[in-house]
Amino acid sequence: MMSEASFVTTSTGQQVLILREGSTESRGRRAQSNNISAARLIAGIVETSLGPRGMDKMLVDSLGDVTITNDGATMLKEMDVQHPAGKMIVEIAKAVDNAVGDGTTSSVVLAGALLENAGELIEKGVHPMVIANGYRTAADKARRILDEISIGVKPEDRTTLTKIARTSMGSKLIANDSATLGAMVVEAILQIAAKTPEGAYRVDVDDLKVEKKPGGSLKDTSFTRGVILDKEVVHSGMPKRIEKARIALVNSALEIEKTEFDAKISIDKPAQIQQFLDEETRMLRSMVDKVSESGANVLICQKGIDEMAQHYLAKAGILSVRRVKESDMTKLAKATGARMVTGLDGLTKADLGQAGLVEERKLEDDKWVFVVDCKNPKSVSMLIRGGSQRVVDEAERSVHDAVMVVKDVLENPAIVAGGGAVEEELSYRLMKWSATVRGREQLAVEKFAEALESIPIALAVNAGFDPIDTQVELRESHGAGRTWTGVDVLGKGVRNMFDKDVVEPASVKEQIIKSATECTCMILRIDDVIAGGRQGPSPPRGGQGEMGGAD
Repeated sequence: MMSEASFVTTSTGQQVLILREGSTESRGRRAQSNNISAARLIAGIVETSLGPRGMDKMLVDSLGDVTITNDGATMLKEMDVQHPAGKMIVEIAKAVDNAVGDGTTSSVVLAGALLENAGELIEKGVHPMVIANGYRTAADKARRILDEISIGVKPEDRTTLTKIARTSMGSKLIANDSATLGAMVVEAILQIAAKTPEGAYRVDVDDLKVEKKPGGSLKDTSFTRGVILDKEVVHSGMPKRIEKARIALVNSALEIEKTEFDAKISIDKPAQIQQFLDEETRMLRSMVDKVSESGANVLICQKGIDEMAQHYLAKAGILSVRRVKESDMTKLAKATGARMVTGLDGLTKADLGQAGLVEERKLEDDKWVFVVDCKNPKSVSMLIRGGSQRVVDEAERSVHDAVMVVKDVLENPAIVAGGGAVEEELSYRLMKWSATVRGREQLAVEKFAEALESIPIALAVNAGFDPIDTQVELRESHGAGRTWTGVDVLGKGVRNMFDKDVVEPASVKEQIIKSATECTCMILRIDDVIAGGRQGPSPPRGGQGEMGGAD
């Protein structure tokens, strides 16, 4: 039901305004149908980008900026989705991206299939709450099955971690360079991983700095055991290359601080002007002397460096960089072992960090400072190159996904086969288990199992395979006990995906099921959608008993 304003008539015949004029309302089956249609439409947009044969999307914002991607989270963030149920689907992608970093497209496709199947049951008269309960029951069982079939691995196994990274990159723009980039990602994550007293690993992905610069090709992407700063050396007279660097990190300015209040200096003689300038110079010289006396030959400053101080630093042969971001200062401290100091008075040799080389290098039209060859850095960097800005942007998103899946396996060392194999196995086992579920919830469990097949079917469709033939062949293989049979998109057929080195983290699959189910159940519980009208003057009062203007 749609209405411009909603009134209720009391027993005395008077009308009471419930909704502001201009509001719209959609109830019951109509509201549920609209929500399901909106969610299914969103899923349909991203479905064609699933897998190595998936297509990219070109997104153009209101300013004309173009984004080309097949990353589900990026697509949905860039799209200006207006429908409230559609926005909930967008939130799934964000939640999965934040939690595990990959599987965003799969989670949206699964949610769309769950809602589509729920719509069929609603049309047959099954109550939405029964469907929601059945879906939750099925999701819990699916997660238990996932725990049973997932394979434990050693967290430090570089071969397995590289396979994980390459699988994540396999559907991206950088697929052809996934071997090199995957090895870089694994090296970076193992370098910054911290081991807990219990023997588990914890990874803070912020310790991996990813810089990007158009120019060259993806093959020119490099990994650095240190930190890359998008800054240049502040003075042309300073050395541009320092080997065996001793690095001072200072977060205060090498400048004469201005007073917090207005002050005037009375000068009677011209000589006093020179005395005043000489005192400023002496103070700046004193600051530089403190840096030099500490033994530092590289100075990284979070704030400004006065021109006179730059001159003295250049004379002392100290390479200096100014106005470095606080986050980069933290990374430098972790990479070099330096301690950030607030004032130069407390700077000692013990506060200095070490690096094999600090060097200014030219990248296209810019000059950047590289702090490299650190001994045991807990913060490292990758520099992504590519033919254009859009290429490096998409490559950065792809590397982020690879970083996250390697992190997932390091923290939760359990893997499953990709290519839709695990979804088909869960579907097969849930379908068998549904016979033990009593009541109408059994129908919901069956529909949940069918929805899981939407992942391998989408992979098959995107690869140009016949979806029906693929579905039948997959069901036959899993019925025969071949657990890891999936869609071999590149090899054109149904294969054991472990043999094809298509491997994914079990935690990603668990998050996909959890997020898609929760969002679907929330949408199914909605039977009334009320869109508020624009703020405006309240309608005139209709009588003494009417609550005129009440919202």
